[in-house]
Parts: sequence; C-alpha cells; structure tokens
Amino acid sequence: MPMPYGSRGGMAFSADELRVLRRALAHAIRSTSPTAPLGAFGPDGETDLQEYLRLDEAVDEAVREGGRLRAFLLADLARYRETLPGSAAGYLARLQEVLSADCVPGPDDLAALRALAGQPAGPAERDRRAALLRRCEQLAELSVRARLRVLPAARSADEPPRPAPRPTPRPGERKAPRPDRPIPTPGEVFPPRRKPAPPPAARTA
Repeated sequence: MPMPYGSRGGMAFSADELRVLRRALAHAIRSTSPTAPLGAFGPDGETDLQEYLRLDEAVDEAVREGGRLRAFLLADLARYRETLPGSAAGYLARLQEVLSADCVPGPDDLAALRALAGQPAGPAERDRRAALLRRCEQLAELSVRARLRVLPAARSADEPPRPAPRPTPRPGERKAPRPDRPIPTPGEVFPPRRKPAPPPAARTA
C-alpha cells in the first residue's frame, strides 16, 4: 500500500500527522487482533487486520525513508554552507528544502542567515533573506520550548522517589518509640541511687 509523497520523495504527512496515524493503526490492529472479542470488527476482521498490518509496515518504511531524505538534505546544506557567501543562492534553496522536510535549523544555519541578511543585496532579495531568517528563528525557538517542556517530565521519571518528610512533633507531644530500638528497662530509666560515702575519720593528735 503506497504512502503519499511530496516533492523529491518527501512524505506528505507531517510528524504530528504521522503520530496520529500510528496511534490509529495501533488501535485498529488491537481491535482486530485474535485476542479481541469475536465479531468485534465485523466478518471481515481478518482481512482488515492484514490490511492494517501492511499499512503499518508502509508507515515504518516511509518514516525510515523520510529520515534518510532529511540526512541527505542536511549534508547537502552543510556543503553549501561551507562555501558561503559565494553559494548564497544555492544555500538558500537547499535551506528551503530542509525546512519543507520538517527539519529545525541549527545554530550554524542561523548564524549563516544572519550574515547573509547583513550583506548588500537588492530590495527583494534582502526581504526574502530577512523573512527566511525570521522563520528559522521562530522554528528554533519553538523547538527549544518543546524540549524544555519535555525535560522536567523525563528528569522526574529518572530520579528515585524522595522519602516522605517526617512529621514535626507538636509542642508537648511525646515522640513515638522507634521500632528498631529496644524498650528500656525500669533499671535503665530509674537507675538505683548510690549510698553516700561515710565522712573520713578525724585524726587524733
């Protein structure tokens, strides 16, 4: 079952749309699996299951192909970036393709765009570079914010649970005995008093 592709082999689905599609496929496969109740998905459940499995494989292959395409585009973009400013026209064209493949521009691309935006050019070209720089800056900022939202949840999942704080005893409240300490005997709590020593005998002259 072929997947829809855009220009130069790029998938027509965005990353968010692919996640929704994969969740829907996983739900459909579970609904038509042999462990589902009999007749849960109609008399053609077995045929539907095979179709969903083939579609799931096609999505996996499309994701792998999209990753290979993005890697190629990024490597091509880096080659043009290394020969700036002479390759400005080719670099900007490759950058547009990278953005169309759902890639986020990195710090090197932002620095290159800022340098190109500061160079002399015609009004139309200057406006085009400035608009592309704003778009890349917005995408980079959104990517940073998304990572910051994910970091606290991932960090809290990796950290061991903290022990609950011990309650502070109220004034006048006696502390409960610790179970790991033996109960003191009456002799330890109230030790016997020692008899006072007799005064020394007076010496005779």
